[in-house]
Amino acid sequence: MREDEGVVGGSAGGLASVGSPIVEAGPKAEAAKLLPFLALGARADLQAAAAQHVLALTGSGPGRTLLAGQAALLRALVELAVAPPPAPARDAARALVNLAADPGLHEPLLAAEPGLPARLLGCALDPQWPWAEEAAAVLANLSREPVPCTALMAALAAAEPGESGLERLVLALCTPGYNARAPLHYLGPMLSNLSQRPATRAFLLNHDRCVVQRLLPLTQYPDSSVRRGGVVGTLRNCCFEHRHHEWLLGPEVDILPYLLLPLAGPEDFSEEEMERLPVDLQYLPQDKQRDPDADIRKMLIEAIMLLTATAPGRKQVRDQGAYLILRELHNWEPEPDVRVTCEKLIQVLIGDEPEHGMENLLEVQVPEDIERQLQQQDRQEQSSASGAAAAGAVAPETRAEGAAPT
Repeated sequence: MREDEGVVGGSAGGLASVGSPIVEAGPKAEAAKLLPFLALGARADLQAAAAQHVLALTGSGPGRTLLAGQAALLRALVELAVAPPPAPARDAARALVNLAADPGLHEPLLAAEPGLPARLLGCALDPQWPWAEEAAAVLANLSREPVPCTALMAALAAAEPGESGLERLVLALCTPGYNARAPLHYLGPMLSNLSQRPATRAFLLNHDRCVVQRLLPLTQYPDSSVRRGGVVGTLRNCCFEHRHHEWLLGPEVDILPYLLLPLAGPEDFSEEEMERLPVDLQYLPQDKQRDPDADIRKMLIEAIMLLTATAPGRKQVRDQGAYLILRELHNWEPEPDVRVTCEKLIQVLIGDEPEHGMENLLEVQVPEDIERQLQQQDRQEQSSASGAAAAGAVAPETRAEGAAPT
């Protein structure tokens, strides 16, 4: 399950007769039938069956639409999702994951239960909560949109006195075994979404907190592309803050090797080239693999591109041999859009320096007509690259195996 996907759930649990569409009785009647069974005081077996039935409904668009207009049912679902065992909290939470995966349902969810982000955050960060991963997945989906993201930021800010909600989130994300019953991978994309906000980036980039340094090892986290991608997305968003580039690239953080290593393969370089690389990228083993996720590889390249926005940043990236890794990546890269992104970064590294007054690429104001031309050129490049990939698919034996934070 990716952070933008739901959890399609199980059977109807016997609450509707076999062969009877759920919509036959009409939404209001169906909600009236389900509500008593979802109540916290309901008989356990009927409560579990009702939760399974709702989960099954959320696996389809019509089912989610049916539930979206039932505020009382949504409130009951939230109460069940945060209820302690033996309540069927997991099925209720998984139903919320499916509902939150649809941005069009965020408004009715928050209208039904305005405190939803705060309540789920408490579950996600509770080291003892068995369904903390499901709670984190709901929040990862919700926080993609501005309004629920704002509500989640408010919940983080309202942590106990003297305690930072973001600090707790980073602690849970970076601590192995923080919750013995839940892996908490979805805290990664949640933090990535939150890092779209200046306040979150200010926290992450505080030079005294050492938060970024704690995230860096997770760029190579082997057990989950969800956690790995969330951390890489967070770092990419932090790289939009060009005032911190010198610190990020300097010895206190040394971010570049962590961005380059997942892009590196087992290539042999000459002794002269090897000496240009950071120590962590020298003499990599023959079984060294690049990150298998194309989206993550693209975000890593974009983060490095952002670090080249200023002249000092470009010099530091060049001096650490980034071109060598990117050159080999470009020769290997099977995904056309990632290859195009890699080409653009290589052009920045090997091209001439911008003229005086335009050294900071993030502050250059591009005229609207030029911007339209560049966007059209991008589309043409993408189309051309996709066409080349399609042509390559005919003969498989010849194939090798931004402007604002997002």
